[in-house]
Amino acid sequence: MKRNSFSFLLPLIGLVVVIFSCKNEDDPFEYLQYVNPFIGTAYTGHTFPNATCPFGMVQPGPQTGNFAWEYCSGYNYEDSLMWGFSQTRLNGTGIPDSGDILMMPFAGQCRENYKSFFDKKTEVAYPGYYAVDLVDNQVKVELTCTPHVAMHRYLFNEENPGLYIDFQSGCVSSEQQYDNRVIYADIKTPDHYTITGEMQVRHWVERRLFFVIKFDKPFISEERKLVKESHRAPSCVYRFETNGKKQSQLLVKVGISTVSIEGAEENLRSELDHWNFDQVKLEAGKKWENYLSRVQIKGTTDQKVSFYTSMYHLMIQPNNIADVDGQYRNSEDSVSISPFGKYYSTFSLWDTYRAAHPLYTILTPELVSDMVNTMLLHANAHGFLPIWALWGKENHCMIGNHGIPPVVEACLKGFPGIDQEQAYAEVKKSLLIPHHKSEWNIYDKYGYFPFDIISEESVSRTLENCYDDYCAAQLAAKLGKTEDYNFFIKRSGYWKNLFDEENKLVRGKDSDGRWRTPFDRFALSHAGTAGGDYTEGNAWQYTWHVQHDVEELINRVGGNEAFVTKLDSLFFLDHTAEVKGFVGDVTGLIGQYSQGNEPSHHIMYLYRLAGKKGSTEALVRDVFERFYQPYPDGLCGNDDCGQMSAWYIFSAMGFYPVNPVSGEYILGAPQVLEINIKLSDDKTFTVRADKLSDKNKYVKSIKFNDKEVNENFITYQQIMNGGMLVFEMTDRE
Repeated sequence: MKRNSFSFLLPLIGLVVVIFSCKNEDDPFEYLQYVNPFIGTAYTGHTFPNATCPFGMVQPGPQTGNFAWEYCSGYNYEDSLMWGFSQTRLNGTGIPDSGDILMMPFAGQCRENYKSFFDKKTEVAYPGYYAVDLVDNQVKVELTCTPHVAMHRYLFNEENPGLYIDFQSGCVSSEQQYDNRVIYADIKTPDHYTITGEMQVRHWVERRLFFVIKFDKPFISEERKLVKESHRAPSCVYRFETNGKKQSQLLVKVGISTVSIEGAEENLRSELDHWNFDQVKLEAGKKWENYLSRVQIKGTTDQKVSFYTSMYHLMIQPNNIADVDGQYRNSEDSVSISPFGKYYSTFSLWDTYRAAHPLYTILTPELVSDMVNTMLLHANAHGFLPIWALWGKENHCMIGNHGIPPVVEACLKGFPGIDQEQAYAEVKKSLLIPHHKSEWNIYDKYGYFPFDIISEESVSRTLENCYDDYCAAQLAAKLGKTEDYNFFIKRSGYWKNLFDEENKLVRGKDSDGRWRTPFDRFALSHAGTAGGDYTEGNAWQYTWHVQHDVEELINRVGGNEAFVTKLDSLFFLDHTAEVKGFVGDVTGLIGQYSQGNEPSHHIMYLYRLAGKKGSTEALVRDVFERFYQPYPDGLCGNDDCGQMSAWYIFSAMGFYPVNPVSGEYILGAPQVLEINIKLSDDKTFTVRADKLSDKNKYVKSIKFNDKEVNENFITYQQIMNGGMLVFEMTDRE
């Protein structure tokens, strides 16, 4: 990972802190000052500095590039040329999409393509707000939003102001995909204050987009053209009268819907029936403050910035895409009405089932049932629980059926308003009816996915599905379905069929039971790049992917001592000499361990379960110091819709959900002096790290409510009942 490459920008990076630290007595914000949306916007973080509301549908913000992996979020901090400002965006993903309705204001003389260099010193972002000065286009741009409506404020410094809107635009992987992105577009101007549109677009998913754009003053001219013959949506230039003034202002509102233009209009009317930009910015900030204030930490300024920015990234998504009246467009392109008024999407479940969803059950418990019931609605329409849902559509990205763990977790934790029989029916259906990358007939015939039949990711798909089977078994047991429990718990042990007793690693096997030969334990693979038996990883990284049966994995490796030795090898092998193949997501390496990719996230906590807790404690500190820094390049991998951030938050508190549905969090070592979480019923849960320092990174003892903790874990119920978890830190392992 690059380090200190942005040291010359540190004054700018701290700008958001300065802005809110200088607040007056009437300023309602205490925690926003510690959120820096620029963290992760360089290197591989793929985050964005856009304005957005918690779990909101729109994310208006800057686009500085396209057509490459580094522009999955549409923005890279290293750039100096602005392409425009779009209304939707994805946070930390490894594939691009969104970036709808690119708008670029200009005045006076501007570039032929309307792009403009911008003044980095003027670029400001904090939750719910973004601003920048465009040098060539002579405009100050400010952006804010409500959950469904983007709002722009342009301050022109020259005469003859205009607004360029590219309706073809969107975040894609290549120029060819850009040219073919729009399938259908119908853009109308019913009056000189309004633009309405209906579009059908495709990239990661194929989806429908409806919008209404409103201006606070009329445009006096409109020019339309298709930039290329293959384009289906126009690029338009709108001019506005200034009455002879050199400086002028234009306000723009953009309402979005997946359902209809009428839905977009109603979203706009209900959420933003005025033109007071500063009021919208204030209300967006209040929404964020409400969530951020649920946790109070004691630590350094850098620690607070990293922590609250992680909370911010966690709560950008999943996004409620239902209109204000509860209507939404489902995975089969039908319009439905949500019985609970919301419909969440942007479920990056291969990533987020591990820590993000468990964290929602603690920090935002009031949202969990709606998220789970959304997944059940998705399954009812689509036939199985979501794998990776975007704008209500299934994109089939990644492997496993990891909508199952959050559904089961919520049921086992007793969240209200979830029909557990229905939930189990959808879980069972998802694990028995074959669908994309889920060929259950093959899986059950062989007890694994043979690499000569399943040519890509056969080992990883087996191990990932074992965890889903384990989750299904737990819910079956809770509901008294003994036969189903026995079936799924047997399935959850299929990983053993791919465990090579000689190498003590998981390894590909063909349909005749023969190991893949030759066996390159270091070769990285992924279906989208190099093929192979693993998903964004290799044998060294995936061997530990037995989250539900660590005790048996330890036994297979040869007991605690042998297991610890094997883990040591993972972290100390020379990754620069041994890694082969190419997978851009396998980053943040410590030996063969990859903090930048999710299958590794629980591994260092396995030391604790094997009796060597000091290694867990030392490695957590190492990762914090190396891979989570308050800089644009401060994340060592894609944030992946909040999963990287969730790992940070859990680990800062001193524990982590190795097995997310178990309700047990494996203990590590806290990284800040104190964390207080406000719970329901006026309860609080506090973690305190006594004697924590640079040297004191090891745990001497742990007490919960003044009683010694002798287990390797703390439970969800203990946390939610409230109390005090105290770690006494020391400099000795």
